[in-house]
This record gives sequence, structure tokens and C-alpha cells, in this order.
Amino acid sequence: MERINFEDIDIYSVLSSMHEGVVIADITGKVIFFNQTQGQIDDVVPKDAIGRKILDIYQLADDTSPIMRCLISGEPIINETLIYRTRLGRVCNILFSVFPLYKNGQLIGAINFSKEYQILEKVILSQAASAGPLHKKSLNGTRFSFKDIIGSDPKMQHAIRIARMSAGSPSPIMISGETGTGKELFAQSIHNHSPRKKKPFIPVNCAAIPENLLEGILFGTSRGSFTGAIDKPGLFEQANGGTIFLDELDAMPLTLQAKLLRVIQEKKVRKLGSLKEIDLDVKILSSVGQPPLKTIRNGSLRMDLFYRMGVVSILLPPLRERKNEFDALIRYFITKYNQALKEKVISISPRVADLFAGYNWPGNVRELEHIIEAAMNMVGGTSVIRMAHLPPHIFSFVGKNPIQTPTHGPDNTEISGSSLLEAQASSEQQMIVKALAGSQGNAAKAARRLGISPQSFHYKLKKYGINRREYAARESV
Repeated sequence: MERINFEDIDIYSVLSSMHEGVVIADITGKVIFFNQTQGQIDDVVPKDAIGRKILDIYQLADDTSPIMRCLISGEPIINETLIYRTRLGRVCNILFSVFPLYKNGQLIGAINFSKEYQILEKVILSQAASAGPLHKKSLNGTRFSFKDIIGSDPKMQHAIRIARMSAGSPSPIMISGETGTGKELFAQSIHNHSPRKKKPFIPVNCAAIPENLLEGILFGTSRGSFTGAIDKPGLFEQANGGTIFLDELDAMPLTLQAKLLRVIQEKKVRKLGSLKEIDLDVKILSSVGQPPLKTIRNGSLRMDLFYRMGVVSILLPPLRERKNEFDALIRYFITKYNQALKEKVISISPRVADLFAGYNWPGNVRELEHIIEAAMNMVGGTSVIRMAHLPPHIFSFVGKNPIQTPTHGPDNTEISGSSLLEAQASSEQQMIVKALAGSQGNAAKAARRLGISPQSFHYKLKKYGINRREYAARESV
């Protein structure tokens, strides 16, 4: 396998385009890199930070500054929280990780990654299952109802029937199923079929929130409960009168599961640092990625919590057990992305249909949607999805080679000796060229179409030797 020459990689372009704040300092604590995101967090112009000492920018000391602590110890610091004030007076609340930088065994600096707590809290809460253009978010925070579930399979119909019958009950419901089977789709549908549908639906992904933040986010905080803490309602309090959906419940720490059990039993919640209890009237939905008894056996779910949370249990079948519904699902996603991408696709080719039929679909319906969307970005105005349009990963999983044909040609020519990396690079180049053609060579517009930063886009142009001006000239002829 060919080794990557990291000297050829423009690492600063990558760091500049990251959504996390990034600061790099040398061994003396002098800043040598400060990206735009960190500037937004600290309200500091990045170029004004370059060349200055860390302690000149922040009102911190050697034992409180993450970078200085790392430079002193030579050890990484992972997922800690910090409240600090910049020299300009702005108070920031971040989650950070900082890593030492070594060269030839000698410490030469440190790199710090951080996310602002308020931004992080918004990002890590579970989003709706699909933000497609066919579904606009309603006032209660949902997009889906039972009419959006495609499911003629007997197992799926049984799951829908249980969900409908239990939607109006105050009893907790636990939804189990593999990733991508539609657990949040069911949760939203249950809420919208219940008397609580005009009240909030609050989803939270328990696996995405660091353990040291999860308790405060769920139950709320009171002023003085820890340094910098403010009076803030938790998600249970925000969901009062409505529904809370605890996605990936089995990822919640066992100590917090015990506290959650008390909230469910007492129907009261107490903020961190407070003695006052708040009465709750909340419908509690949860999900686990495996059959509940399996999560109990492997120690990731408390048995007593399951008895309280799984009063009603709904099991969603994987896509590989719903092969008779493939045609309906494919038609649905083609219709959805025809509208989103302004394409006119009618169907998939017979060879693609055969490939889909033999595939195991580890990502289930979500993976099928991803593959249809990816293919429709490559069809180039044709009406049939062919093998050449599919993303490379599906071929590696089924042990076949992708088909390298023009986007308007038949499925009849195989790539000889093409690796997965080569196929991915080829697919990426095609998407870049299509975006440039559609934007008449305007790099900023093309980057927005692809959903990447201008810095990353220019890096890819250089990487593949693509001259954007050729597409501007082509459009003007």
C-alpha cells in the first residue's frame, strides 16, 4: 500500500476549515496558529493572536491554561470543561482537548481543540432522522408522523400497530433496532399521534454528550452548583407537558441511569446544586441499538431501568429482513432527491437492483438513502441510476469492482485493478467538476454546493490539478 507523504498535505487548510476552535502554541506558549472558529469563540481576530503568549490572550495561569498545563506535563488532556475570561473581558465556557506535539522525541509545542459549550449543546442534541426538503420542521420540533413510515412488511406493521396503540398512554416506550432502522422516525410519530402533539418534542443523543455534561443538560443546573454555573432548565424540564426521547439510552453511564430511574419513579427532577424538586408530566421514549435483554447482559443497561423504561417495547426489523419493500423505499428516495437536486431520475438499472438485493445493508434504511442521494449527485441529468453512479464503499463490502462508464452509458465495463481509494478519488473529482460546471467556475459557489469550506475546496483543486478557469471559459463560449 502506498504511504501518504504528509509533507504534501496542507494541514493548515484542514485546521482552518474545522468547526472546532484550534490553537497551536510552541514550547514557550507563543501562539503560532489560531483558526477562525477559535476567534469567534474568544471574540479575537486570529491574526492579532499570532505571535502572542497564551497568557497574554487569556486571563489564565500556568496551572489553569489547557495549553500551558499540557506543555508543563507533556501529557494530553481529554474532554475537560473550562470557564475563562479573555483579556477583552468575554466570558467563555468550552469543552476542550489538548495534545502535546513531539519531534524526534522532544516536546516542541501543543495543539488545543475546543467547542463552545452553548454551541456544543445545540449540536449534540439529536437531530431529526432526515432533514430532507419534503419535511419541514413543525412548531413542536418534529418532521415526521406515521404516514411517513414506509412499511408493508408484517414485522414493521406490527411495530407500527404497537406504537399507535401506546402513543396516548403515559407509559414509557423503548424502541430497539439497529442503526438506521428509523428509531427517531418512530419516536416523532408516536409524539405526533399523542395528545401531547402540540407540546415540545425534545430529542437527546445520550452517546454524543460527554459524561461530565450529560447530567446538567438533562436535569438542569442552579447558580453556584459548580464554578461558573448558572440557573438553567434541563431537557426534562423543557419537555414538561410533552415528550422527551433518550436516544441510545444504553450509552448513558450506569451512575446516571440510577439517577434517571429515580426521576421516572418519582416523576420529579432536581437541578444540580438545588434542593427544590420540580414536578414532571413527560412522556418518556428511549432507544437502544440492540435487543434490550442483550444490552442488560453486556452490562450497558440496568435491568431495573429497563423495567421502568420498557413498559412498552417496540422492535424495528433491519432492512435485510424487509427486501420486499425495497422498490417502495427506492422510489420514495428517488422522488425526494429529484426534488432536492433538480434531477429527473426514474429508476435504477437491473445490475444495481441485483447488487442491492445481494447486499447486507449494515446501515439499514439510512444507508440506502445515503447511497441513493450519493448516486443522484452523479447522474448528470440521466434518468437511470447505474453502477458507475454508486459510491465506492458498497463495492468493497460486496466484493465487487465499481463500473467505470460515462454517466450516460450502459453498465458493461469493469475497472481492472481499481482500489477503493482510487475509486473514491475518482468520485470526488467528478463531484468537483460538476460543481464547477454548475457554478461557471466560481470556486466559492462550487464549495457551497459541495458543503465544504473555500479553503478545503482550493486544496482539492490543487490536489487533483483542476483549473477552475477552464469551466468559466467553457460556460462563456
